[in-house]
Amino acid sequence: MAVYSLPELPYDYAALEPVITGEIIELHHDKHHAAYVKGANDTLEQLEEARSKEQWAGINGLEKNLAFHLSGHILHSIYWHNMSGDGGGEPLEKDGTGELADAIAESFGSFARFKAQLSKAAATTQGSGWGVLAYEPVSGRLIVEQVYDHQGNVGQGSVPILVFDAWEHAFYLQYRNQKVDFVEAMWRVVNWQDVAARYTAARERAGTLLLAP
Repeated sequence: MAVYSLPELPYDYAALEPVITGEIIELHHDKHHAAYVKGANDTLEQLEEARSKEQWAGINGLEKNLAFHLSGHILHSIYWHNMSGDGGGEPLEKDGTGELADAIAESFGSFARFKAQLSKAAATTQGSGWGVLAYEPVSGRLIVEQVYDHQGNVGQGSVPILVFDAWEHAFYLQYRNQKVDFVEAMWRVVNWQDVAARYTAARERAGTLLLAP
């Protein structure tokens, strides 16, 4: 069975400057994200050993570790593609992201209201976590989630399509303790084409993934 692997960045380390320095991107991807990949693979091996020996005393910790590391891997894999040196602004009909723009307006009232909610969710996450725009397939609407660590406080079945990393390792070397400033700067590098593609894919899969008999 395949193990998890660290994906390559879709751009050079310095591609998001001045919003995020190349030093931060290199450390974040090569060290932090790599550690989540290793943690997920190590935990899978430990679970295999527990099954083979029928030793279940540590199952609670192993399941928690798998959720933590696997969610960290998945969210970071989305995060890198959610950003572009040519990003920013907002989704618009003329650049092929009109359906996403309409969905944001329908779900939140306006882009400005959506931006305010996601910004506040990311900036006020207690401790370590994420601000996430997700597609919720039961209602077919977009929701904002405030994710603690990597995996807590999320709607079951929701599909993340835009993620703001609010862990200190994502910004502290550059923004120090000014998380609000980092979140505001993030809007300048959002890759709306990637977010729109994830929105479309989430909608197309919704019926078969969650609601099929």
